[in-house]
Amino acid sequence: MFQTADMFKAFAPFRGNAVVIPGRGGRHWINLSDKPDRDVPLGDPAMGGHASFSFGLAMARPDEKIILFDSEGDILMNMGALTTIAEKEPKNFYHFVLDNGVYATTGGQPVPNAENVQYDVIARGCGYKSTYSFDNLEDFTNNIEEILSKPGPVFVTMKVAPEVENTPITQRVRWQKKTRDQTIADLQRELGPRKP
Repeated sequence: MFQTADMFKAFAPFRGNAVVIPGRGGRHWINLSDKPDRDVPLGDPAMGGHASFSFGLAMARPDEKIILFDSEGDILMNMGALTTIAEKEPKNFYHFVLDNGVYATTGGQPVPNAENVQYDVIARGCGYKSTYSFDNLEDFTNNIEEILSKPGPVFVTMKVAPEVENTPITQRVRWQKKTRDQTIADLQRELGPRKP
């Protein structure tokens, strides 16, 4: 098990020019990103929404590498997205999952059967061609370059320490520095018009 902040520090040098959706790890990524105009900090949409959004972006922008940092809670809320992603095989989609065993953004309730679920095995069973699982930061760091060199969709699950939020959502410190409209405008400017 390792810290989400340490994982992002290890990942950052390998980001390249990819579009990054930091998901539930956004509060850590926002301070490390060297290309904030290529980040899509969704924050806390309806649980399960990150994968579908990121998959749609990958399909709409096949020439752009799309990297999502999802959570196991989100996966459980929208497991059907895995089968759709696997069927469509977006070559540019990299699906990283932060597995902390709890629903951290809603107070730390335990995820059912958290110790036994193998999300990489589920993703492989859904049809992802490449899957990985890490519970050690050094192993993760040593494999990032290989992971990002493979054609997508690639699925990576990582055992991370829980960081439980008990403050009501409306009273939490906002880590997003931009509004949704600013994020969309930055991304449109950065990516240019969609090619027919």
